[in-house]
Amino acid sequence: MTFSVDTLAKHPGFVAALAFLARQLQGQFDVNQRLTRFLASHQRWLLSQAGFALHLEYDPLEPSSGLTTTRLKEMVISVNAASRNTVLNYLDQLLSYRFIRLAGDPGRRPRRFEATEASTAAMFGWLSANLAALDLLDMGERAATMQAHPDLFKLIQPRIARQCFENAAWRDPPARVAMFLWTEAGGLVMDELITRIDPATLNDPLIDIGRIDARAMAAHFMMSRTHLQRLLRKAVDGRCLVWNDDKKTTMSISRDYLDEYAGWQAEKFAIVDEAFALASQALLGPSAARFRHSA
Repeated sequence: MTFSVDTLAKHPGFVAALAFLARQLQGQFDVNQRLTRFLASHQRWLLSQAGFALHLEYDPLEPSSGLTTTRLKEMVISVNAASRNTVLNYLDQLLSYRFIRLAGDPGRRPRRFEATEASTAAMFGWLSANLAALDLLDMGERAATMQAHPDLFKLIQPRIARQCFENAAWRDPPARVAMFLWTEAGGLVMDELITRIDPATLNDPLIDIGRIDARAMAAHFMMSRTHLQRLLRKAVDGRCLVWNDDKKTTMSISRDYLDEYAGWQAEKFAIVDEAFALASQALLGPSAARFRHSA
C-alpha cells in the first residue's frame, strides 16, 4: 500500500518530515544558490518538473519527442499553469544560466533541449530528499533504493510531473499557501519557517518560530527586503503568521495555516509515493515490496 493524501496529512510525524525536507532543500540552496532560487516559486517548480519529464521521455525514434518549446507549451498551457510568453522566457533563462543546452543538430527544427549535469543532480537530489522524508514516516528504504538503482529516477520523475499537473489541488495551492509559493523566492521563505517549528509545540494554536530578521533573511535568499517585509505583512493580515511582540522581532505560525500547508504538501507526497511504488515494481519486480513498509 502507498500513503493516501489523508493519511499523510494526519500522520503525527508529517510536520517533522516536512521540516526534514525543508532542511534538505536549504542544503541544495547552499550548494547551488542560483538554480535553487530560480526555482523557488511554484510556477517555476511546475515548469521545471514538466521540462525535466519531457527531457527524460525523449525517444530517439521519435524526432519530435523530448524537451522542445512546443511540447512544453502544450503541457503547461493546457492546464493554465503559465502563459506562452512565460514558457518562452523560462527556457531563455535556463539557456542563459546554462541549466539546459541545445541537443543534437542546433539547426534542426524543432530545437530540442536537454538538462545539464547540474540540473540533473539537483532534480535527483530533490527526489531523493522527498523519498527520504517519506521514509521517516514508515521506516522505509525508498531513498536508499533509488540510490542503489538510479534508473528508477527516469521512471519516477516523469510520472510525478504529469500527476502533479493533473492534480488541481497541488497545481493550484490554497490562497494562503499560494501567498508564499507563487512569489519570487517565496518557497525559500516557507522552507525557512517550517524548519523553525518545534514538533513538541504542535498542539498549540500558535507555534513559536522565533526571531525573524528580515534584513538577514532577505540577504541570504537574495531577495528584496521590501518584498520580504510585504510578504510577511500579507501573511500576518491573512492570519498565517502572528507577531509575538510589539517590536515585531519574533513570530508564531498559526496551527490552522500549518495544517493547510501540510494538506497541500500531502497531495504531492502521495503522488511521489505512488510513483516510487509503480516504478520499483516495474524495474525490480515483486522484491520491491521489501523496500518500503505498509502504510
